[in-house]
Amino acid sequence: MSYLQTNGHTNALAEPNSPTQSSVAAAITGTFSTPQKVRTPTREEKESAERRKRPVFREQEETLTPTLTEPEIEMEEGLETAEMIVERQIPLLIEKNKVFGRYTGQFGPFEIVLRVDIDGFNPLLKVSGDYFLISGQTKSYFGSFLADSITAKVVDGMITINTTAKTSWPTSFTKLSIAIKQTSVFQALSPAMLQWYHKSTNTPGAMYVCHNTGRAFRTAQLEQDCIEGVIPTISYNTASLPSGGPDRVLSINSVWQEAGIDMVTSGISNVIHLDPTGPEARWTNAELHNAMVNHFSVYEEKPEWAIWLLHACEHSHGPSLRGIMFDQTGLQRHGCAIFYKNMMGATPEMQRQQLYTCIHELGHCFNLQHTWQKSYATPPKPNMADSLSWMNYPRFYPGGASAFWNTFSFQFDPVELTHLRHGFRPYLIRKRNPFTPAGSSFDVGALFEDNIENNSNLMLKLESKRAFLLGEPVYLETQLKTTSMLDQQVISNLQADFGFVTIGIRKPGGEVVVYEPVAEMDAEPTYTVLNASNPAIYQSSYIGFGKDGFIFDQTGTYQLRAVYYHRDGSRIVSDTLAVRVANPTNADDNEIASLMLNNDVGYLLAFMGSDAPYLQKANESLDLLLSDKFKDHPLAVFVQYIKGVNALRTFKTMTADKKIRVRQPDFEWGQALLKAVIGKSKVGGGLDNINHHKAMHILAKSYQRSGDVQAAEMAARDISTHFNNLSLKQHVKDNINRQAAGILASDI
Repeated sequence: MSYLQTNGHTNALAEPNSPTQSSVAAAITGTFSTPQKVRTPTREEKESAERRKRPVFREQEETLTPTLTEPEIEMEEGLETAEMIVERQIPLLIEKNKVFGRYTGQFGPFEIVLRVDIDGFNPLLKVSGDYFLISGQTKSYFGSFLADSITAKVVDGMITINTTAKTSWPTSFTKLSIAIKQTSVFQALSPAMLQWYHKSTNTPGAMYVCHNTGRAFRTAQLEQDCIEGVIPTISYNTASLPSGGPDRVLSINSVWQEAGIDMVTSGISNVIHLDPTGPEARWTNAELHNAMVNHFSVYEEKPEWAIWLLHACEHSHGPSLRGIMFDQTGLQRHGCAIFYKNMMGATPEMQRQQLYTCIHELGHCFNLQHTWQKSYATPPKPNMADSLSWMNYPRFYPGGASAFWNTFSFQFDPVELTHLRHGFRPYLIRKRNPFTPAGSSFDVGALFEDNIENNSNLMLKLESKRAFLLGEPVYLETQLKTTSMLDQQVISNLQADFGFVTIGIRKPGGEVVVYEPVAEMDAEPTYTVLNASNPAIYQSSYIGFGKDGFIFDQTGTYQLRAVYYHRDGSRIVSDTLAVRVANPTNADDNEIASLMLNNDVGYLLAFMGSDAPYLQKANESLDLLLSDKFKDHPLAVFVQYIKGVNALRTFKTMTADKKIRVRQPDFEWGQALLKAVIGKSKVGGGLDNINHHKAMHILAKSYQRSGDVQAAEMAARDISTHFNNLSLKQHVKDNINRQAAGILASDI
């Protein structure tokens, strides 16, 4: 039972499919009454009505008659059959409209958006819908339903669908019948008559007359901007190279049209001039997020499908990164960028890769997971590394990229199509209301169960500090090890933002969550070989703040576990790591914890600083930890770290007239901050070894870029000297020494 608050009193609100809906709705709105049975008119009455008023669209009137029971439908069909005898003797076959798409109706305070998927391109033989509650001048989401096992029949031009639906709200009225009269291609589509019934007694519930409002099952807005010099994808002819499926010319719009989504796009809205070249022309996550928030002109702060897509050249991660998708805490996914550095050109191979990357990133904006991560979706689905889908990586397909492209039909797989066309609304649009439960109640913890057998010769181990202050950034080190002396090629992208490692966290209250990054990066995987001389690889991930905000936001003990996805499909589960977040012990700790757990500070931590105007207040608040009073506080080092990194890089800002303004590095300020971070870390009061190494690397490069060659060479030597004196494995020291030797190589 749901409830509606009116005039300070709580009234029981009927379900949108129950028989009591009409009486309660009348009490709420006072604008309608319970529909009554309508007597079926005789043939003479119909003929008399036709003579009095012409033209009359008789078929439409009959369909609109609010018939509540199946016997009445059959009676009406019988009369229609008698009337049409003469017409059917004419040997002329008139093509009928295909029946599929989106239908909308209203009964009392409830509006329904019905999706009928029994015809058209690649029909799934399902029906689904969303209910909305209209109250005064407002409309809110009520719930969704899905019927994925239907029985459909056509008798005398009347399509009847009978099925049982799964609903997102508790109800006994789960059986439904839909009747749609066929029309010729010269006529409009007839309305759909939807009648609910009790699941055991067959008592009729609510009935809706739903008019067709489009062939697409859903509609989304797409705005695109392009950096000057980048030629964005336009179309690809699938006949250009060997592939599965029918030959056709595909564009972004037509791919989504086949999936049942009307992608309303303005094309390339703006071409943006970019002066810098080399490293300064590469985009950071902070710059991209700032551009998205400030320059998505069709974006509104409400749940809807509205997406911004930027066509750019290169990301700061390097040319292997093809695309990135952004989340914003409390809002729906709505921003992504494509990087053309490694896929420029008009050859069929490049056009195919460009289109694939665009569709893949847009798929993430509809909450589609990678095919090997479907078990982490909402609701969960089976992982399918062998899926022929836009959401797979061609290299991950059994047999490799060639086998994938030769078989790929340029479509989403059936599980993904069901999600796109018929998934419950909250599963596609992220909820903004923190008072509502998550979209799924399944046991996330089961996704991190131990393997019964592991014959991969691979182990995943987690390391981090064991105790944190409340508000302290949490970094997690992932170590992938081999237990064999033989060469074994593995994916080396172990940072959680790339999707090859998934982190699960059990919070002190028992809730299990999955770390999902604010910026999900889709990169061509890089590989390394593990063997006797190189038995393990290590990477560090900041996991304290994700798309749903802060994770380690309460005191107590947390348990962490991770899963690594090997290139052959193996699922390598880590050990369990326990860490504790301690209570603040004094007023200063409590004040700083409140400051650090601000969501805007979370973005600064995730992006390693930012100049974004909407984060200015957060930046100013962090200056407290740079003051003389707090500069020696244990959490000050993290503020020095992110502000130092941000100061030593350029920051590109897109102006209102779509031009790029570049803030140059502040070498003096940034170097001073990083030297303080490195000094604290050397004596054990700062960063973990991986981030300490990263900070030293950035400092050395900054000296080189500022023209101080001597200081750059000294900083590079300091890296080897420091880490060689630590009690690290020899293969780790060897890797650090090799990296230090190449730090000052040109990166233009």
